[in-house]
Amino acid sequence: MTEEKRIEEVQPADVQQELENNSGVQVIDVREDEELDEGRIPESVHIPVGDISARMNELDPNQSYVTVCRSGKRSARAAEALQDHGFTVRSMAGGMNEWTGKTE
Repeated sequence: MTEEKRIEEVQPADVQQELENNSGVQVIDVREDEELDEGRIPESVHIPVGDISARMNELDPNQSYVTVCRSGKRSARAAEALQDHGFTVRSMAGGMNEWTGKTE
């Protein structure tokens, strides 16, 4: 039997609070380039979900991450890939559809 992986989800309001409190969390926006026109979380890193595996070497394994997409599905996939490689990562529930914080 295979063990089902559990990706921890975090609510957008909690991510916003962590960012405001400078808790050290880094947001990774996994949406495609054209989706960024809809706004992105300030200081987030943009790595499209299809590039996560190839670009993991750009990430600090000692950093805590939150992945975000439009609705939460792609960010969960990206979080799973990162978790498989030993990263501490959560996925933002509801994605940017639920984000009420600042955007740039």
